[in-house]
Amino acid sequence: MKEIERTWLEAGYRCFAHKGPEGLKVERLSKEVGKNKSSFYHLFADLEIFTERLLALHLGQAKAISKKESTATNEKELISIILEHKVDLLFNRQLRVHRNNPQFKEYLDHIIQFSVQGLLPVWKNIISLTENGALAQMVLHLSLENFYLQITEETLNESWLKTYFASIRQMVFLFKKSN
Repeated sequence: MKEIERTWLEAGYRCFAHKGPEGLKVERLSKEVGKNKSSFYHLFADLEIFTERLLALHLGQAKAISKKESTATNEKELISIILEHKVDLLFNRQLRVHRNNPQFKEYLDHIIQFSVQGLLPVWKNIISLTENGALAQMVLHLSLENFYLQITEETLNESWLKTYFASIRQMVFLFKKSN
C-alpha cells in the first residue's frame, strides 16, 4: 500500500470510529490529510470503494485484536489490550450502531464469530464462570452488546473498564446465588 493511501485510510478510519459513516466526507478527509479531493478520487474512485477498504482494514485489525485477546490470562491484560485498541473498538461500535447497513452487518457478524471465541477463555475467568461455558458465552454476547452501547472516547478508560467488569461479575454472582 502506498503511503498516501495509508494516510487517507488512517484518517478515514479515525473519522468513522468517532463519527460513523456520516464522518466520511471527502472534503473533511481532504482537510485532515492536507491533500485535495482529486487525490482521494485518484486513489479510491469513490466513497463506496473507500468504505470497503476501511472495512477490510478493520477486519484485519479485529483479527489482530482477537489474537491478542486470546492470549490474555486475566482482566488486567485484557484491559491493556482494550485500551491499546481504543480507536478500533470505537470503529466496531459504529458498525454495531449502523448494522442496518447490510455491508456493515456482514463485517460485524464475521468479526463477532471469531472475536467471541478469542475472548471466551479469559472472559470465563474474569466473570468467575469457568464451570459453565455456554452461560459464559451468553453473558459475553449480552455484555458485548451493552459494552458497545456505552463506550465513548471519554468513557473508554481503565477505571470505567474495571467498574464494568465488576458489575458483570456482580450480576453473575447474584445469578449463581439465586440458583
